[in-house]
Amino acid sequence: MSQSRQRVVVLGASARRASYANMALQLLREKGHDVIPVNPNVSNINGMAVLGSVNEVSGPVDTLTLYVSARISSALIEQIVRLNPGRVIFNPGSENTELAAALQHAGIPFEHACTLVLLRSGEF
Repeated sequence: MSQSRQRVVVLGASARRASYANMALQLLREKGHDVIPVNPNVSNINGMAVLGSVNEVSGPVDTLTLYVSARISSALIEQIVRLNPGRVIFNPGSENTELAAALQHAGIPFEHACTLVLLRSGEF
């Protein structure tokens, strides 16, 4: 993907500053991306409103980056496929073969990578 501005949904966004999901939120914003945090247990992270579910996201999404376990993402497969993001990033620890199969079937590209590494290396 190019370095142009993207709409990025962060599923599993976290208010914990030391978490990778929180670091990704911050770095995505610093790089000028339109960030949409999603977490049903948090309403605000660093001044950003947080959506409670993937179903609340409206409009096109360039990238969905996952910071949730397979147990959580398996319950959201239909919502994620319906969102139809341009791509899905499975960050370390979020791998899910069931979701990957559903994405492949729906023609949605995905990769197993680290959003932070992609951003820092200019490969996002």
